[in-house]
Amino acid sequence: MSYHATVQQVYRRAAREPDRSLCCVPQAPMFLPGLKIPPIMHEMNYGCGSTVHLQDMREGQTVLYVGVGGGLEALKLAYFTRRAGGVITVDPVAEMRDAARKNLQEAARLNDWFDPSFVEIRDGDALDLPVEDESCDLAAQNCLFNIFKTAADPTEPGDLERALTQMHRVLKPGGRLAMSDPITPRPMPRHLRDNETLRAQCISGCLTYDRYIDKIVGAGFGSIEVRSRRPYRMLDQARYGLDAGLLLESIEVCAFRVPIPGDGPCVFTGRTAIYTGDDESFDDSRGHLLLRGMPLGVCDKTAAALAALGRSDLTVTDSTWHYAGGGCC
Repeated sequence: MSYHATVQQVYRRAAREPDRSLCCVPQAPMFLPGLKIPPIMHEMNYGCGSTVHLQDMREGQTVLYVGVGGGLEALKLAYFTRRAGGVITVDPVAEMRDAARKNLQEAARLNDWFDPSFVEIRDGDALDLPVEDESCDLAAQNCLFNIFKTAADPTEPGDLERALTQMHRVLKPGGRLAMSDPITPRPMPRHLRDNETLRAQCISGCLTYDRYIDKIVGAGFGSIEVRSRRPYRMLDQARYGLDAGLLLESIEVCAFRVPIPGDGPCVFTGRTAIYTGDDESFDDSRGHLLLRGMPLGVCDKTAAALAALGRSDLTVTDSTWHYAGGGCC
């Protein structure tokens, strides 16, 4: 049995009977005025974070969500689009698609503003999305892409690379890809990577942070925001056959379909630069104007360049792993 078949088998069971131990981490329900979420959607929340961020919402946009699950993220996205077909979801598991449709019908009963036509559920696969080129303003996935294997041969694309490339293809120029996935502080041991069930449960397919970001950039995304990074799950030494315990983290990122700059991608991790000199401002001659005493959000690349100047009137802060916009590259 291929690992794809194992994944589908796991999620068929989860569609029939909610599995609270599958993937998700405890999260406070999102409050949006007038939104009532059916309890079953929370029970079927098989994500490791959130892909719904207010700063990504625009009037009239078309949103793609890959891996419909119980329909929770699709419903929250539909809260903002509020039009027929405004949210497109893709899932290869028939039982999960059926469960999501049923849950969305219940959502329509609870919410006067919601119509099931707001969410179009398509049969399809992340590796070959049934979506037109450059047709979406926002695309999202929650704890799905970590299931896919990367290429064993660096000259050939693996499933993860294909999935990311597909997301890039369907986004309009300037479009956004919101993702939430678990990551690992050190490479996952081979015996865990090859365990298809653990991979399907969003445990053993984790990449390190650097590799995760590299894969996103490799698909053509020129700017990335790290919006959250927090503990996800602890793999204990005895149960998982490890030399030492392994604390996985979940990470939420937003990648922008913009060209990759000649000097490398812009990755924002919550770093800032602060000028405290005698002048009213400091211009680094690379497009960054720092007003005296005011922190300016900068990407890691710019932070490193400013720190390298060695100026006593420049302070560059560490990564907070929480970036909500409002800076420059």
